[in-house]
Amino acid sequence: MTATAPTTPKNQSARADLPADLSASVAVFLIALPLSLGIALATGAPLQAGLVAAAVGGIVAGRLGGAPLQVSGPAAGLTVVTAELIQHYGWRTTCAITVLAGLCQLGLAFLRTARSALMVSPAIVHGMLAGIGVTIALAQLHIVLGGTPQSSAVANVVGLPGQLADLHPAALGVSVLTLVVLLGWPRLPGRAGGALRKVPAALAAVATATAFATLAGLTLPRVDLPSWRSHALPELPQGPLLGLIAAVLTITLVGSVESLLSAVATDKLIGSERRTADRPPRADLNRELRGQGAANIVSGALGGLPITGVAVRSVANVKAGATSRRSAMFHGFWVLLAAGLLVPVLDLIPLAALAALVMAVGVQMVSITHLRSVNRHGEVLVYGTTIAAVVLGGVLEGVAIGIAVAVALALHRLARTRITLEKQDSGVHRVWARGQLTFLAVPRLSRVLNQIPHDAHAVVELDGSFMDHAAYETLQDWQDSHLAHGGSAEVTGRSGARTSEADRRTAPRGTHQCCRPWTPWQNHCDHRPAHARTAATPAPASASASAVTAAEAATAAAEHPAPRSRGAGQLANGIGTFQRDTAPLVRDELARLAREGQRPSQLFLTCADSRLVTSMITASGPGDLFTVRNVGNLVPLPGAESTDDSVAAAIEYAVDVLKVDSITVCGHSGCGAMQALLNSSPTTPMTPLRRWLRHGLPSLERMGSRHHAWARIAGRLPADAVEQLCLTNVVQQLEHLRAHESVARRLAEGTLELHGMYFHVGEAQAYLLSEGEDFFDCRVFDSVGQNA
Repeated sequence: MTATAPTTPKNQSARADLPADLSASVAVFLIALPLSLGIALATGAPLQAGLVAAAVGGIVAGRLGGAPLQVSGPAAGLTVVTAELIQHYGWRTTCAITVLAGLCQLGLAFLRTARSALMVSPAIVHGMLAGIGVTIALAQLHIVLGGTPQSSAVANVVGLPGQLADLHPAALGVSVLTLVVLLGWPRLPGRAGGALRKVPAALAAVATATAFATLAGLTLPRVDLPSWRSHALPELPQGPLLGLIAAVLTITLVGSVESLLSAVATDKLIGSERRTADRPPRADLNRELRGQGAANIVSGALGGLPITGVAVRSVANVKAGATSRRSAMFHGFWVLLAAGLLVPVLDLIPLAALAALVMAVGVQMVSITHLRSVNRHGEVLVYGTTIAAVVLGGVLEGVAIGIAVAVALALHRLARTRITLEKQDSGVHRVWARGQLTFLAVPRLSRVLNQIPHDAHAVVELDGSFMDHAAYETLQDWQDSHLAHGGSAEVTGRSGARTSEADRRTAPRGTHQCCRPWTPWQNHCDHRPAHARTAATPAPASASASAVTAAEAATAAAEHPAPRSRGAGQLANGIGTFQRDTAPLVRDELARLAREGQRPSQLFLTCADSRLVTSMITASGPGDLFTVRNVGNLVPLPGAESTDDSVAAAIEYAVDVLKVDSITVCGHSGCGAMQALLNSSPTTPMTPLRRWLRHGLPSLERMGSRHHAWARIAGRLPADAVEQLCLTNVVQQLEHLRAHESVARRLAEGTLELHGMYFHVGEAQAYLLSEGEDFFDCRVFDSVGQNA
């Protein structure tokens, strides 16, 4: 009898997932093969170099990298850089530069600087990629028209009229056919179209063009893969030392940033499309950088192109159902086999078809989605400057100029402060300070404040998030002097919250009371009788009719006391305070929103608990959040037994009509709904609350399941079962969100993000949930909103 080693559950899972990885690897291979040849053609490198880089990227980076489902290989983002290096130094020296760039990436990985590479402004990264895309498209357009590209984007533009006058019909016809198939393939209708769409569009386009050119007997330049015996290998770098150093740094910078951004994007795609149990570990960015460095060393040593993580292939890998890094490795083996066995077939491909394919890739790099995002954050200038600089000067120069413009713009925003003085009809002198108050604004601030008469009542409104020490001292010295000369002064923040002299004197040293983002509620701090509180809040003469009515009612109640509830008094008091202090500050903004309609950036779904003030937690204002509140921040599953469709209706409206960018589910500590779930039993009477809380039973089951990791808060376990259920409920409701059709569609398009959030009421601390390898870790945010 022979003994066999027991099969562990891990080995069983690996074997069960093997067919999925094999299937996904074939899909990625079919995309990578034509793209690798096309990118090699665009750089001017030997076409075999693209196949070498694809094989090495799959095998080496796939095995050693830190992003399990990311696929690496030659990428369009390095096409322009590599083409310039080949023109200046030759192909063999370019291979040596690739090896040195790989060594630099290893050094950066061992210094654990991967996260630092993500500090570059997204506007610069998107502008760099868009500039590279424009340069690629201009160069490949000449091949599409039957000519030869020039050495620079400017030369390609200048030579375009002459190229249009000398068209080559055969090349143009093959290119147009390639583009038509490439763009129309994903839109094939019917059941037959659905079956055909399983073939990658890039492969279908190149195969169709190749078959057409062969059957028609067209005379065209075609792929020419020479014998591997004559394959060029690297040589010692030759050229100016500073130029070589700049070349190595350019390959290192562009390759590292593109790879790390692709890894982060792949993680987001996995999180939006797969259940928690089906997801691989999150990307280890330092390990990914090590894998990219090792792959570039091997690729350069074997005569291949520089390698980065490629978003297109990674997306295809995820959508094809890959479960582990074996998919990327298998794809590399398939490329290796094709390079040895399919040379006669590859030699039939017209270069015009590959040029059309790469030109389409270049055009797609100028992303409308990126442009909208950049415009929303006010960085169009950085984006446009980077594009122009990359097209006109090169990638390294473009990135450097983009960084310089981004820094200049940030300094301009920091220094741009608008300070105005207005004397109102009531005799009040109102000073508005818009922007950040730094030492640069002190002369203007001092000049405006000194224009206020000593005996006048002054109101200083600060609309900014930062005040340095020089500005603070200037403001406080003026306030002390103004009060000493018999005047009166109020200093308010953006919310209209006033700071009294008593508050300022009793505040801890160094506390800028005039900029406090939140102040205690009057209803919590004022313990006088309700009628006395209401009498203290008369409405201003400028208030609207409805607000005056509320204030008059409060005053009448004070003059003629009658039985009135404490809540009614607080409500009237709050309305009067709003009309007096806050309404003048927000009236213009609310009028704009009334004209333009609401355009919130996110749907914020949280509990109805009275202690959760969404505007306070998120520092948001009117029009920022589309808020849905219910008991327990629950998201009923579609089709679940329920008598209330309000949550589903709100989700559909926010996602399909308002086009929000993200959805946040926010739970909180001490949630009464979660406590009720824990305490429920089959004998509990079925009330409306009990029927609603049935939507939280999946959270209760998830917490007790062995298949799901327990949540942690900043690395620690929850304090008790209620806190554990509160956290688990947020995770479960995110899963419920993905089941809604509108949400699933937007997630698949990559235009929507889901976030989990937890607010600890007692600590006044917000936590953003992020998935770890075996548990949900909550990243704690400090008082300035940075990751602590």
